Amino acid sequence: MSFTHEGGRIISQTLIPESTPNWDRLIVLSGIAGAVVIAWVYLVIEAVEVPAMKMVGNHVVAITRMKPWTAVHFLLMFVMWSVMMVGMMLPSATPAVLGFAGVSRRRQGQDQAFAPATAFALGYVTVWTAFSVIATFLQWRLRSAALLSPMMVSTSPLLGGVLLVAAGVYQWTPTHRHALERLRSPLDSIVTRWREGTGGAFVMGLENGASCVASCWVVMGLLFVGGVMNLLWVAAIAIFVLIEKAAPHGDLVGRICGVVLLFKGAFVIFHFF
Repeated sequence: MSFTHEGGRIISQTLIPESTPNWDRLIVLSGIAGAVVIAWVYLVIEAVEVPAMKMVGNHVVAITRMKPWTAVHFLLMFVMWSVMMVGMMLPSATPAVLGFAGVSRRRQGQDQAFAPATAFALGYVTVWTAFSVIATFLQWRLRSAALLSPMMVSTSPLLGGVLLVAAGVYQWTPTHRHALERLRSPLDSIVTRWREGTGGAFVMGLENGASCVASCWVVMGLLFVGGVMNLLWVAAIAIFVLIEKAAPHGDLVGRICGVVLLFKGAFVIFHFF
């Protein structure tokens, strides 16, 4: 496995460490793939069950009147967001989980690699589950203010424009850049911040998840622009995050997309006024 140095950080030249045994790779990849498939099946079912829509003049309205949220409704939306985050974000964490499994095997022995890797992934998912609480609360507030349609799309061009501009600007901020650097060199963070045991693996997963949220949280706001239940839009954002975190020059792709989002948002806001 080879490395280069970029700004004092160790950058891995491969996404999967050569020393990670094929059996470990198979177990980790199978677990991630299974979780992602289950998440997307759930999302497809949820999307199909969205209230039917019809045209009235030039406007799309729900056939079923939107009811006020209850505690049960909030819980169901939280579950939906949590599952969505697994489907969207876990694929982009695959290089980090695989890297952790390889390092764990070398440090802790051949029979102790899988459990810590599972704990690492669970820590990562836990952070995005916590993020889902915030996203659900935000959806509730926007719904209460009549700023979301039944498809969970912003009904306000101004809100949509602001979200686009915010996502575009954030792609160029130091906070995003530093978080993305840690995500694009996962082995660096794993080796330098290593903690022993399953509990340590969970904490390391929390740290990786926190870096991911720091990098992507504003982009997640774009779900309210294209539609939380628009699965093509959800998939597009997930692919963008994967490219930015794992693809060669993904950081450059992210900055270019930031410019596009900025101009698109400015265009929407300009036409609103």
